[in-house]
Amino acid sequence: MSKWFRENAPISARDLTEEFMRLKRGSVTRRHFLGVTGLGLAAAVLARQPGLFNSAAYAQEDLGSTMSLATWPNYHDPATFEAFTAATGVAVEVNVFGSNEEMLAKLQAGGTGWDLFVPTNYTISTYVSLGLIDPIDLTKVPNFDPKTQNTRFTNEGTVDGKVFALPKNWGTTGIAFNSDKVKSPVTSWKDFFEVAMTEADGRAMVHDYQLTTIGNALVSLGFSFNSVKPEELAKAEELLIKVKPHLYAINSDYQPSMRASDAWMTMCWTNDGAQLNRDIPEIQFVLGTDGGEIWSDFYAVPTSAANKPAGYALLNFLMDPQNAVKEHVANGAPTTDSRVLSLLPAEITGNKIVYPDEASLTPLEFGAAVTLTDPARAELMARFKSA
Repeated sequence: MSKWFRENAPISARDLTEEFMRLKRGSVTRRHFLGVTGLGLAAAVLARQPGLFNSAAYAQEDLGSTMSLATWPNYHDPATFEAFTAATGVAVEVNVFGSNEEMLAKLQAGGTGWDLFVPTNYTISTYVSLGLIDPIDLTKVPNFDPKTQNTRFTNEGTVDGKVFALPKNWGTTGIAFNSDKVKSPVTSWKDFFEVAMTEADGRAMVHDYQLTTIGNALVSLGFSFNSVKPEELAKAEELLIKVKPHLYAINSDYQPSMRASDAWMTMCWTNDGAQLNRDIPEIQFVLGTDGGEIWSDFYAVPTSAANKPAGYALLNFLMDPQNAVKEHVANGAPTTDSRVLSLLPAEITGNKIVYPDEASLTPLEFGAAVTLTDPARAELMARFKSA
């Protein structure tokens, strides 16, 4: 035992060991452990205990016992949060949403309790302008390395020179269909809506999300995914009202219905397409040859967050390539980080659902900020859902 330890330890080495084991078993809180051992000593000890805390920084700030994350369906490996809890003692409450509009409305209403959430690229400038998210304090996220990021997918996290969001992953919005049930060709959004009203009558799903449902209807008619032109929106609405009686459901959490074969075809995000195809190979995933969406998702810290230290701790944990790679293997969405890409197995990096060729990506559009707050699109979606 060092001379410093003998002279400065507030409790005996034996008692320290016992308290440490109680913490590992979950018998005491992290707050209790730091209190009875002394903060400085605890930080020194914990920094030498791999697997208990991901970083010595966790021992320097009270993280509390719980935190809240707002995210998307089927978007994380539960083991990630279990590992974070084991490392920090902080349990993660996961709140699932189906659209960015829903997330925005919740934040504007206040009192969400979220400490971290997952907005999509086109929404970040709006969150910034409304004062709903904080600039990211990069000193609290040492695992993030901007030099290893693919800026094609990450630029929208920076607004007016300040970083407000860190990248989670990118992806596309395509069409998933059960090839045992649907025999007609489905290679475009024009095909999607036609098949939804014929061979897949009563078995097709669209998102409960105006960006993609309206956007893909626009694309099927030869218009931009992001159009807010009244005459083009009117034609998209006409199509959506026409297809609605033929739909199985309007729901952004479509995996259960596709897996049960209650639905045969759905609008589908990359990660869901990869998961469905991995588990049920007859469920295929295609990108519309006529266009559609390419997107990137980020992590952001709400200004109203109650437990920002835990939000940052989870963010830093998720930016560690060794943790992130497990998320990508389970999740199926492509990474923006070259460090993570180098760790992924070839069966994932070579999967055309996850990493499509450039020719398939060329017709796709990133969502535009105007679509989040455009009242005409919001009203169109409301009329479609209530029709």
